[in-house]
Amino acid sequence: MRREETVKLISAEGFEFVIDKKAAMVSQTIRNMLTSPGSFAETEHGEVTFPEISTTILEKICQYFYWSLQYASGKETEFHIEPELSLELMMAANYLHT
Repeated sequence: MRREETVKLISAEGFEFVIDKKAAMVSQTIRNMLTSPGSFAETEHGEVTFPEISTTILEKICQYFYWSLQYASGKETEFHIEPELSLELMMAANYLHT
């Protein structure tokens, strides 16, 4: 996969998730960051840092992006969320507009 087709999402702890750009675009916030006109660092480098989102939550969000693409294409499967992650995940989802 070419670099232009991927996005690097970086958690508060510095862990890097390299995912398909199409999957990342599920998030309205990430889409705006990557497609805004001008010379924003996110647009130029294809990476977004989330200083407020932990690695565990960002990993679950990345999983959701891929699940959402599958669901949109007609593959209906369950997306399991651990109860202990619910509050933090809802806050991150609200920020990311997913």
